[in-house]
Amino acid sequence: MKSSLSDPKNLPEYEVYALRYARMSRARKDNFLGGDPHDGPMPMDFFVWLLRSRERVVLVDTGFNAKTAVMRQRQLIRCPIDALGELGVAAGDVGDVILTHLHYDHAGNLDRLPNAQFHIQDAEVEYATGRCMCFEPMRHAYSVDDVVLLVRNVYADRVTFHDGDQPIAPGISVLKIGGHTKGLQAVRVHTQRGWVVLASDASHYYENMDRARPFPIVHNVEDMLAGYGRLVAAADSPDHIVPGHDPMVMRRYPLCNEQDPDTVMLHVAPSL
Repeated sequence: MKSSLSDPKNLPEYEVYALRYARMSRARKDNFLGGDPHDGPMPMDFFVWLLRSRERVVLVDTGFNAKTAVMRQRQLIRCPIDALGELGVAAGDVGDVILTHLHYDHAGNLDRLPNAQFHIQDAEVEYATGRCMCFEPMRHAYSVDDVVLLVRNVYADRVTFHDGDQPIAPGISVLKIGGHTKGLQAVRVHTQRGWVVLASDASHYYENMDRARPFPIVHNVEDMLAGYGRLVAAADSPDHIVPGHDPMVMRRYPLCNEQDPDTVMLHVAPSL
């Protein structure tokens, strides 16, 4: 895979930030297909990710809002769009948004980004608007309001569709993984420490990937398992892969600002 993507020479080096905006309590048995024999806590963090170079500001996923937090019983720490201000970024500065998939915790707040072009896989929109959504267990993690808003943006010429692995900009590519949802995509980004891969929900936790134990919300188990290998192939090392919901991310990476305990720098090597 690496040889088919851009040569790193002369590519921009992006700063990459993980912004935690919410959390929830979970047990280990809830995070692995088939459960887990250990009856212990395994909480979940919710993130959006900001990619920034001198020329470009790209947001990966858009989180959910306060109304959804109440409805889904999640602990909202801050609005993920307002949190961009901690990095000196206004909502209007975001030129591109990569939606890894359309689950409620990744695709809300689209109306808060007035100048963004949204990037999504064909298969994800097909999945979120097609016959699979006739079944409550498959549509449970989607918000119909978020999906409808994305469709409205299609009609406003603000959505770019992708079919498979494709470049977004110099130094940024999307990788179609599937598995968790039909059109889930990860993000590969060039940084000062090499190629970092934002797995999003291709691997919710480090342990899902490291032990090949899938997360239980899954459209296709085979694609999810194969996706772990694709993440490894795209990253410069396992330490360059960032899972989508693991609280360990906040402990492994340095804070951007001591006054902001919920934003870490992923373009700096992890300390653990």
